[in-house]
Amino acid sequence: MSPDARSVWGFDAIGTVWEIETPQALPPAARSAVTACIASFDAEWSRFRPDSVVSRLAGGGAAPAPADAGAMLGLYADLADATHGAVNPLVGDALARRGYDPVYSFADHGPAAAPAAWRGILTWSADELALSEPAVLDVGALGKGRLVDLVVAALAPWAADDLVVDAGGDLAVRGPARRIGLEHPYDPRRAIGVVEVTDAALCASATNRRAWGDGLHHVLDARTGEPVRTIAATWAIAPTAMRADAVATALFFDGGPRLAHEWGVDWVRMTTDGRVEWSPGSKAELFT
Repeated sequence: MSPDARSVWGFDAIGTVWEIETPQALPPAARSAVTACIASFDAEWSRFRPDSVVSRLAGGGAAPAPADAGAMLGLYADLADATHGAVNPLVGDALARRGYDPVYSFADHGPAAAPAAWRGILTWSADELALSEPAVLDVGALGKGRLVDLVVAALAPWAADDLVVDAGGDLAVRGPARRIGLEHPYDPRRAIGVVEVTDAALCASATNRRAWGDGLHHVLDARTGEPVRTIAATWAIAPTAMRADAVATALFFDGGPRLAHEWGVDWVRMTTDGRVEWSPGSKAELFT
């Protein structure tokens, strides 16, 4: 994606591979800022570590609200409304039951629906994040996108106008346009198309990522606890990675395309039977 003359800093964090591309190598202070940003987010929102805010709240109770709780959970409310409850921030227990648990057991204990009345259980304000009963908060529908945005902001003093932050397929571009391949969900050596991204974010989600067992994967319908069976992969382009990530999740369900239209988000998705769908006026060059 990048010319050889550019610097690419690669590292692993939050269970995925990151690449940060800049014209010149980032100084130690910039790298420290990124590392601190990711560590702070993980300590607040990861359900995979026992000392996180999310894990400490799992039995019910209250904690000081992370700074981005309002932005993230407010967007979750929009996602839940648009998908008629298929996206739900209290889906953590359902994911764990299917094997996507903190120890990555991948042992399936059957489906369980997330609490449909989650708004009465999970509350937040500028000061406090609270659960009125035991539940596991999971921000996977938009959390990685939010973290990409935070990393971009952390790097602003050093690379505000020429930067690519790629967190395992969720990426933000600042400055010159980049042509990004849309990876085929059934063959990572192929692409179903390419799209040009300029001063925006492209987020992707696919059922072949974080998949295990007999057809199990990380995209569950929170109403049933069952994995999605009709959509194989989604891509969304938006001004922020959090919003692109949110739409990429919504596109697995009815209501996703309408939400994307309301938000002005360009999108592509591929069904499990191989059909490709896209938003009206999509700028993607698709190999159909």
